[in-house]
Amino acid sequence: MTSAREQADAAALDCAADIRPAASLTDYAEICRLLDDTWGRGAGADPSFIQAIAHAGNTVLLAERDGAVIGAVVGVLGWNEGVHVHSHVAAVTPSARGGVGFALKLAQRALALDNGVTEVRWTFDPLIRRNAHLNLEKLGARVRAYHPDFYGRLDDAISGADNSDRFEVTWQLDADEVAEAVTRSLNRAGPLKEYTRPTVPAHDHGIRFELHPDYEALRRDDPDAAAEFRAASRAVFGSAFGEGLAVEFVQGGYVFV
Repeated sequence: MTSAREQADAAALDCAADIRPAASLTDYAEICRLLDDTWGRGAGADPSFIQAIAHAGNTVLLAERDGAVIGAVVGVLGWNEGVHVHSHVAAVTPSARGGVGFALKLAQRALALDNGVTEVRWTFDPLIRRNAHLNLEKLGARVRAYHPDFYGRLDDAISGADNSDRFEVTWQLDADEVAEAVTRSLNRAGPLKEYTRPTVPAHDHGIRFELHPDYEALRRDDPDAAAEFRAASRAVFGSAFGEGLAVEFVQGGYVFV
């Protein structure tokens, strides 16, 4: 079976990016610039904080293309309910999207395994379909918890006044199902073509929640409609997780079983 490092290298090659650990004051400043460009100035960490957690040996990685920083991921070691890397933030320049985020996560996986850590966790907005596709389909992570309004009101350039509801996922780095999901994703016919499962299990008794094709555009263009959609998701997610149901991402939406 192909190693995690080989898979990470293949993903970086596929998106024409060089991925490496951040290692200088310039690197830390560039990561903060990218985060500011993504969420708005002052919404992310400052370079001294990035430097401190990198110095402590955490996963602080950046992606470059033609000498320019186009992506970054920052994670810290945690031990709540088991030792793991908490991948706190990741960002990719919009013009460079199409495999860079996937490659950064695979580099993070390889680095964690090199240091004896077999689990990475992170949170994401469950209404952003492209993120659900990346996290659950391409990477093979699994949802472990639902956190309504996890960060409170963020008021950043992306979220605005929206609620910061989050799914928390667990990524079991050495699991066969993760290696298989990554292999399928690497074998796609191109960096922008979504992988579709060849077979979809029957969910006759599951609860289906269809995601909006572009919730970010809906939130920007029609905040009232986005708020209604958020409220509808809360009703379904809260009930499903309250009953202890598991969640799968199937053909652009969630199924709770």
